[in-house]
Amino acid sequence: MQEKHLFEYAVIRVVPCVEREEFMNVGVIVYCASQGFLQTMYELNEDRLCAFSPSIDVEELQERLQAFERICAGRREGGAIGQLPVASRFRWLTAARSTVVQTSPVHPGLCADPQETLTRLYTQLVK
Repeated sequence: MQEKHLFEYAVIRVVPCVEREEFMNVGVIVYCASQGFLQTMYELNEDRLCAFSPSIDVEELQERLQAFERICAGRREGGAIGQLPVASRFRWLTAARSTVVQTSPVHPGLCADPQETLTRLYTQLVK
C-alpha cells in the first residue's frame, strides 16, 4: 500500500460580477507539503465564459491564470511572490479576494500521488 500524504486544494473560479456572487469553475490548485508539490491546472472555455458574461475579457483572465502558474513554479518569473516558500505561495494564491479570479475555501485530503490528485480534481470539479 502506498503512503498517503496530506494535501490541500482550492478551486479557481471566475467571478465576472462580484456583486452577484455568480462564478464558474475554471481550475484547481493543489499543494502537498510533504512532496514539495504546488501546481495548478486550468482551462478557459471561451464560449462558455462569453455565454456566462458577454463582456468578459478572456485575454486578461488568461494572463491572471498564467500568473498562478508562474507563482506555483516558484521561479523568478513568478515575481516576489514566486520567490516565497511553497506554503506561503499557496496561502497567497488562495487568500480571499474580491476580484474576477477567486479561489474556493481550501479543502484538505490524503493522496498517494499529488499529480494524479490534481488531474482527478480538475476532471471532477472543472470539466
